[in-house]
Order: sequence, then structure tokens, then C-alpha cells
Amino acid sequence: MNKSTTESLLALRNVIDELLGENGCPWDKEQTPQTLCDYLLEETYELVDAIRSGKNVDVREEMGDVMFLVLFISNMYEKEGFTLADSMQENASKMIRRHPHVFGEMDVQNVEEIWANWEKIKRAEKKGSDEDKPKGTFDSLPKGLPSLLKAYRLNSKAARVGFTWNEYTDVEKQYESEWKEFAAAIESGDTEAIEAEFGDVLFTLVELGRRKGIKANTALDRTNLKFLDRFEKMEALAHERDLVFSDLSFEEKDALWDDVKKQND
Repeated sequence: MNKSTTESLLALRNVIDELLGENGCPWDKEQTPQTLCDYLLEETYELVDAIRSGKNVDVREEMGDVMFLVLFISNMYEKEGFTLADSMQENASKMIRRHPHVFGEMDVQNVEEIWANWEKIKRAEKKGSDEDKPKGTFDSLPKGLPSLLKAYRLNSKAARVGFTWNEYTDVEKQYESEWKEFAAAIESGDTEAIEAEFGDVLFTLVELGRRKGIKANTALDRTNLKFLDRFEKMEALAHERDLVFSDLSFEEKDALWDDVKKQND
């Protein structure tokens, strides 16, 4: 870490000390790590959005916001007996242990071997740490992950321990089976069954994407952005033509949509 980075971290830490000091901000002083969780999630999503937008100026700003909250929360935990320095040193040691092919003498042939070693080392680290019971494959999976990302991680971790279909065509067949069950549930009118089968369809679709190197949440984010962009352009086009968008029929809106698509193409 260069001098300017260290100085900037210290400057940000000094700001936090002032905010939490005797003459600081009443709102900041009322916060706890628990009350800041939602803000941390929000700022993290904003950072992700900035990265995906490709706008470096936004990435710089949002990265600073995330760093501020990490430092803010770490300040609170100093009263619990550990510092941010402790967390960073522990993480550095963990990364060294889990990359023996970089920091040690281990030879690996491919990424699959790297992941297998990672999981093996991780299990060894957890063994006997707090309980005697064996650690499961999904014990370290955060409960609060967004559903599509969690489905991706569940499929990925299951595959690493050999619980997955052998061929991509097997996954396709599973998807076709799940879709038929979903259609049958719709036909039955059973709301709970429809929801359950729809979940199975989504879960299998996530695995279809994973097999092709696609993360479902990333793909859906891309489609969401495309839809949002086209919809906003459609509204703007209606305004240019002196049309009240909300008063248009679906057919008229659809015609505007097609016009926007042609412009984008």
C-alpha cells in the first residue's frame, strides 16, 4: 500500500472519529453495526452498478462510500476487541494459505484443481474450530445472498463435490421436465404448486447458464437495464411526437417500442 493510500485511509478514519466524537453527529452516534447493514448493502449494490456501467468516476465515488462504511463499522467493533488491521491481517494470512500454488510449492494443472484445493483447505481450517460436527458443503454460504446468486452458488458448490448432471444435455432434459411440471401446476390452478414449480424452473435455468459460464443474476441485470433503457427512450419518443404515453393503447406503445428497437439496431 503506497503512502497516499495510507494517508487517505487515516484521513477518512479521522473524519469518522470526529463524527462519533463528543461534538459529532447525533445520527451517526446512534448507529450500530446492525443498523448499518442495510446501508452497506445499498452502497455495495451502487458500487456494483457503477462497475457494470463502466463509468470510472462513479466507481471511484461508490468505492469510497463502501470504504467509509467498512471503516465506520470497524470503529464500532474496536470496542469488541478487534480492529480493521486484525481483519486485514487475518485475511492476508487466509489468502496465502488458500493459494499454495502461488505462495507455496503446490503444482496445479487447471482451475478445477485450484477450486478443489481451496475447498479442501477451507474445510481443514473450519474443522474443530467451534463444533465437533462435520462441516457441510454449504455451511459458509451467506444466508442473505440474493436468490439468483444463491442458486448459482448452490449449483456451483454442489458440482465441486460431484453432485451434478454429467452432461449439459442432461440439464436440458431436467429443464424440460421442470417446465412440464410448471405447466401442469398452472393447469391445476394450485397457487402453491405453481410457485414451487416456477422456483424449480428458475433453479434449473440458473444451472443451464452456469454450465455456459453465465451468471443468471448478471444476465438478468443486463436485460433489466436493456428494458429500462428502451422504455425510457419509448417514453421520450412519445413526448417528441406530442403523445401522452399513458393514454396510448398497448398496440400504439408496442409500435413505439419497435421504433426504438430499430433506432438501437
